[in-house]
Amino acid sequence: MTALRLGPTIPRIEGSGPGRGVVGVPDLDIGVRPGDILAGKYQVERVLGVGGMGVVVAAHHVQLEEKVALKFLLPDALHNSEAVARFVREARAAVKIKSEHVARVTDVGQLENGSPYIVMEYLDGSDLSGLLRNQGAMPVEQAVDFVLQACEALADAHALGIVHRDLKPANLFCIQRSDGGLSIKVLDFGISKITTPGAPGHDMTRTSALMGSPLYMSPEQMTLSKGVDARTDIWSLGIILFELLTGRTPFEAEAVTHLAVKVTNDPAPPVRSIRFDAPAGLEAVIARCLEKDRAKRFQNVGELAVALRDFGPKNGRISVERVLGTLRKAGMFGDVVPPSGSAAAPVATHAASTPNAPQTDASWGHTAAGTRSGGKAVVGVAVAVALGVVVVAGVLVLRKPAASATSVAAPSAVATTMPSAVTIQPLATDDPTIAPLVEPAPRPAVAPPPPAANPSTKSSASSAPGPVQPAPPAPASATPAGPPSAAPARKPNCTPPYVVDSAGNHQYKPECL
Repeated sequence: MTALRLGPTIPRIEGSGPGRGVVGVPDLDIGVRPGDILAGKYQVERVLGVGGMGVVVAAHHVQLEEKVALKFLLPDALHNSEAVARFVREARAAVKIKSEHVARVTDVGQLENGSPYIVMEYLDGSDLSGLLRNQGAMPVEQAVDFVLQACEALADAHALGIVHRDLKPANLFCIQRSDGGLSIKVLDFGISKITTPGAPGHDMTRTSALMGSPLYMSPEQMTLSKGVDARTDIWSLGIILFELLTGRTPFEAEAVTHLAVKVTNDPAPPVRSIRFDAPAGLEAVIARCLEKDRAKRFQNVGELAVALRDFGPKNGRISVERVLGTLRKAGMFGDVVPPSGSAAAPVATHAASTPNAPQTDASWGHTAAGTRSGGKAVVGVAVAVALGVVVVAGVLVLRKPAASATSVAAPSAVATTMPSAVTIQPLATDDPTIAPLVEPAPRPAVAPPPPAANPSTKSSASSAPGPVQPAPPAPASATPAGPPSAAPARKPNCTPPYVVDSAGNHQYKPECL
């Protein structure tokens, strides 16, 4: 902020005529001279600026010895009833707006020649057009800070139903506060529009009148001046911010008609095509300000201020809060403000200001749905874990080594109460963490039971019904027992007492049962 240097304002001089010895304006008749006392109490010192209809001079109050700025109409404009009415309307608008970012009006009256006048606080500094001309494009934070301060002034004006319609760098005056900080003052409500029905001056604008500065005028202001609203000021702020960052306006042409065609039809160039270090989010904010369709722009300066908040200095948040407070008090803004750091997202405040906006309910509904989904996931995991425990327990029971023929028959008893898929499907043997469950360590040798003394008895015992059938049954191809006189059978190999088939299942050897 301290990088900017403030200097005297260069008067904007238009017109010609015989001079009356006014310092700085040698060949223009403004109706007064330095040293003249106006309204019996204001002594003229020098001319500050001259426009097409009016002039601003520096003066001081004779009794109070206070320096002021005094604005009045030029003599030629006194015959223009519309110019006189606009001047009076500016005085009324400036008196109503109490923002610190609007030049304070302390008095109004009429001079001896019939010209109305306005007495304003004297501002020592420079307008932004002079700063751009002398120093070029501004740092990003500084440019955003200036626009946020202008938003403060416009929030007060729009809350009163006043649309400026002539925002431009020349009407944004920069002064230095007592603490050294820079402050913006919005000037010249001379062509402001009263949008409040029934208010004085509401029907004053003619439909065909082209009012404003073409470089900063919105498409609707160029085509239909009577139908403009506060969104035309948002367009102008977008043009101003573009110029503060790049040193040029986005739409330029040699003729007003050609300029009007560009403004109404051509897209604005991206800011970063000229100012490479500009943040992408800030470029998006400016692009939204310059939407041809005003329904797609920010709908009030509160939305614009929120979108700019993260690109300005830290103390810029004060301006944002003031803008929102002013608009809320006037019933022009909602209460939902996105947290800092979300300028690239769509502005939530516009939705909040729309009747029956479902924003809050939708947010809670989304949270509740997320909680329900999370509960289902937890239940699913718990069921899967329980099934896994049952499977492992079943396998451990089925695969436990037996020390006798009685213990070998136990898995069959378990199989009657377990799903068949669990009893016949072994665990994967390629997982090293569960391989011991599939392939247990070799059991110590156990002597097979002695052969039955009477084969017929054994056969009958085998066929006798019992509570548990041995599993698996002996294959049909098993060798029948020989006659008593035959040689003793060879000792079977029961270590281990089973074989693994091609499917990976354990098949117990019949001779070991």
